[in-house]
Amino acid sequence: MTRSVKSRPARKLVIACAAVVSAVILAACGRGGTSSSGTSSGAAGGNNDLGLMQAGTLTVGMNLQFKPEMYLDAAGKPAGYDVDLLTKLATELGVKLSIQNLDFNGLIPGLQSKKFDMVSVGLTATDARKQVIDFSRAYVPYTSVLAVAQNDNSPATIANYNAAGKTITALQGSTGEALAKSTFPSASVKSFSEQNSALLEVATGRASGSVLEDYILAQYQKANQNQVKKAALPKPLDLSYGSWAVQKGSSALQKRLDTFLCKAQTDGSLGQLYNKDFGVTEFPAMPAGC
Repeated sequence: MTRSVKSRPARKLVIACAAVVSAVILAACGRGGTSSSGTSSGAAGGNNDLGLMQAGTLTVGMNLQFKPEMYLDAAGKPAGYDVDLLTKLATELGVKLSIQNLDFNGLIPGLQSKKFDMVSVGLTATDARKQVIDFSRAYVPYTSVLAVAQNDNSPATIANYNAAGKTITALQGSTGEALAKSTFPSASVKSFSEQNSALLEVATGRASGSVLEDYILAQYQKANQNQVKKAALPKPLDLSYGSWAVQKGSSALQKRLDTFLCKAQTDGSLGQLYNKDFGVTEFPAMPAGC
């Protein structure tokens, strides 16, 4: 989530006051609740070669509001692409998976203050973020677009929206926010702590457009028909990739995540999970290097 600064959700460093919801998932089968797991990678049974905060448990910070990538299902349990991938990871590591769900702006500060072992919210590995946290290789692709009101028939050009008097919205602390500021410097960029609030500004005519990932826009459109649409710009605003984030200096965990993701990328399981959860038939090209 260029959540996207996957996206996502720059996808910031102020802890929001939203309540924290904690969910623990059984790594072996994805069932809710607390359980023990087998041994693997030295994480369980007292060995903790990965430097986990609690041996045998992988604690992950997330913001579960980005369906279908990460969200709470009808039963209130974590679901989506990231959750499926993390469950697969926890199974291979032989650890329990503990998901901590909180406001997006609290994720990086929470990781820095060692509240989680890692963050899974599709963060873009920007230079600014690399100064305070470390990143795995990419695990999810993002296409950033501009959402406009359904009845907006103005010219679909950057220049039309990059003008004084125009307001562009974005998720606070996201890549979309940084992208909005760099793409529309002459417009006023207004940030919101929730993605739906940013889109509602556009739907109600209080903003000219909103910068976000295409799949998040598609989910909003399904739930709120005939409110907003994708601006018919000649090309996407950006194509980027989201990565997992770990505490600065957590080299053992970082290397293990890279190994896992390379394996999933080359054996096709990464693409299979993406296609299943995002409901697409083609997995976008991922960075080489495996």
